Order: sequence, then C-alpha cells, then structure tokens
Amino acid sequence: MGRSNITQVSDFILMGLTDSEELQLVLFMLFLLIYLITVLGNAGMMLIISLHLQLHTPMYFFLSHLSFLDLSYSTVITPKTLENLLMSTKHISSLNCFIQMYFFAFLGTTECCLLSSMAYDHYVAICNPLHYPVVMSKICCCRLVFGSYLVGSLDSFVNALCMSRLHFCDSNVIYHFFCDEPAILALSCTDTHDIEIIIFFFAGLTLIVSLITIFVSYVSILSTILKITSTSGKQKAFSTCASHLLGVTIFYSTTIFTYLKPTKSYSLGKDQIASVFYTIVIPMLNPLIYSLRNKEVKNAIIRVMQKIKGSKQLK
Repeated sequence: MGRSNITQVSDFILMGLTDSEELQLVLFMLFLLIYLITVLGNAGMMLIISLHLQLHTPMYFFLSHLSFLDLSYSTVITPKTLENLLMSTKHISSLNCFIQMYFFAFLGTTECCLLSSMAYDHYVAICNPLHYPVVMSKICCCRLVFGSYLVGSLDSFVNALCMSRLHFCDSNVIYHFFCDEPAILALSCTDTHDIEIIIFFFAGLTLIVSLITIFVSYVSILSTILKITSTSGKQKAFSTCASHLLGVTIFYSTTIFTYLKPTKSYSLGKDQIASVFYTIVIPMLNPLIYSLRNKEVKNAIIRVMQKIKGSKQLK
C-alpha cells in the first residue's frame, strides 16, 4: 500500500459487544455486578491472607498474588468497557489503547507463570512432603513470583515493541470491546506476518512451558495419590489440587482458543465471547473457586465475620 495512504491515528473507536441500547444497559448492570464481586473477592482474599498468620504459607502466598493479578487484570479492561456501554461515542486514545494492551499482556503472561508455580508447589507438598519446608522456602517462593513478573514484563515489552511498528490506513474502528492484539492486527494495513510470528512464538513458548510444568507436576501428583492407601489421605490430596486444576482449566482453555491461532482466523463473535469470559468472568471466579473449596480460607472468613459481628454488639 502506498505510503500516502498510511496515517498515524490519534484514537480508536471500540465497537463493543452490541449496538442495541437495551442490551448495552443489561450488559452494563451485569458487568458492573461482576466487577464489584471481583474487587471485593480478590481484595478480600488478599486481606484475609495478610491478616491471618496460619495462612502465611507458600500456597497462600501464591494465591494472594493470583488475587492481585486477577484484580489488576479485570481493572485494566472492565472500567473502560463499562464506560463505553453507557457512551454513544466509544473512543479510546491510541496511547491508552496500547497501554491497555501492554498491561493486559503483562498480567496475562504473569498469571500463566504463577499458575505453573502453584502447580510446582502442590507437587512438592504431595510428592515430597518431608522436604517441603526446605524446598519451598520463603526465598524460593519470592524467586518464583519475581520470575513470573519478570517473564510477564519481558513478553509484554516484546509485544509492545512489535505492535508499535503497525500502521493504520482507512479505518480506526476496532471490532472488539477492548484493545486486544488480534483485533488490532486485523485492523492494521501493515504486513503483520513477521509480527504475528514473533508474538505467537513468545506467547506459545510461555503457554507451552507453563502447561508442561503443570502437566508434569500433576502426573507426578496423580501417581503419588494412587499409591496412598487411606481413603482420607487420597481425599485430602485431591482436595488440595482440585481448586487449582479447575482454575487452570478455565484460564488456559479460553486463552489457547483466542490467541494460539492466526489473525486471519479471528472471529468477532466467538472471540468476543471468549474474551468476556477470561477478562471479566474468570477474575471473579478465581476467589470463589479457591475460597469455597478451601476449609482454611472459609474458617478465616468466618472468624473475620464473627469479629465484625462481635465489635458491632459491643457498640
């Protein structure tokens, strides 16, 4: 395409999920409710873990960072989505669009790495319980979390560098409710083949390494559980892993469906539904999954509620 037709756009228009004003109002109320639950659930989880000494263990250390990532993950996307559902003009500046895209990639990649670290923690706890305090020391846990954030920052930096090379010609309309990489790539008039390969390589590498870590960890865990003779021991081991496995399955299935495919196969309807799920719904589900299936967290919540109730009665 001729260089004269290439422009540097100052803003984009996010088409959102629907043109129907009635449906937009319904979605606004639904997403607002989900976001409030997300904020309360994840912030509450971090607060409970920090206040209760019995929860100062590696598993809950990782879980507190997962709650922080989910809260940040949702906050990067949901407030702007809520704003656009109420506004007739759905503009976003190019700077804010790429900032949103950067933090979305950073938080998503970091969560992938953190989930694999949590799987390794479960592996050590079940397969090497006697060495657990030594292997999963505070220094080791901090290194795993720091490494997760480091990989996330490197991946998002590479993505941002690649996306900054894009040019846009006849349209600045993004057929999505947020600045997602496939939608931006589909909009650009630049030859995106090389950029797609680079992004696909780094995203694929992160997903494959983290999935292999999770798979190997749980194969070893399953092998160890099958050797346990007592029924109560097996139930306790399965209970330890069930919440994490459910969270991993939900997160990775939608992520792989959306990102590990060529931009040409980008489908507006299907990708938007998957995007709603992993950007808005999953951050709400994680604290519910980990708290409702965890006796220690439930007991901590009950104690907090009892303290609040007791303080009100004293007044």
